[in-house]
Amino acid sequence: MMDERYEMRFTGSGGQGVILASVIFAEAAVLADINVVQSQAYGPEARGGRCRAELVMSRGPVWYSKVLRPNLLLALTQGSLDRYAGELAENAVIVADSGLKIPEGLSGCEVFSLPILSAAAHRVGKPMTANIVAAGAVNRLLGLFDEDVLLEAVRRHIPAGTEALNEKALKTGAELVDEAAAREAGQIISRIRELNSLAKPGARR
Repeated sequence: MMDERYEMRFTGSGGQGVILASVIFAEAAVLADINVVQSQAYGPEARGGRCRAELVMSRGPVWYSKVLRPNLLLALTQGSLDRYAGELAENAVIVADSGLKIPEGLSGCEVFSLPILSAAAHRVGKPMTANIVAAGAVNRLLGLFDEDVLLEAVRRHIPAGTEALNEKALKTGAELVDEAAAREAGQIISRIRELNSLAKPGARR
């Protein structure tokens, strides 16, 4: 169990819902009795411009609210990946949409390219659910929270009547990681979970 800081940065463009994804993780942290601070920033344009949202989580006190060296970077656009990929902690994890080109020269981190945007559009059937697909993928990869906790956090921040759609999106994100593990990355994913998990002892994947 970690008492030290755990930092997450969610990035993309305005309208992709990365801020809501960060709010959902913050809600899950509250439900799991983990201290958390969430913040967000927009580029000059509200929709289509670069945006980011950040979390600091800890079992102990959060003395400083600003993210310094993220342990997790989620990137849904090329511009956000290029901008933030070089500002990560040791053993950090990058989750990037598979349509993006991974910058050269990255070291000391694990990179997972997952078809987040495509899965939202074609497997869930709604491109706007990409943020929920991403949340499901990140949580399955890192093993941060019990899946029921994350689902409850999602339900608290979505419009009434969209529960089934968003639950499907969350499960689809988890399935993307399971498929990656089945192909080639199972041992890597197990190691990442050991390094990054804030979940309670005994919490299931």
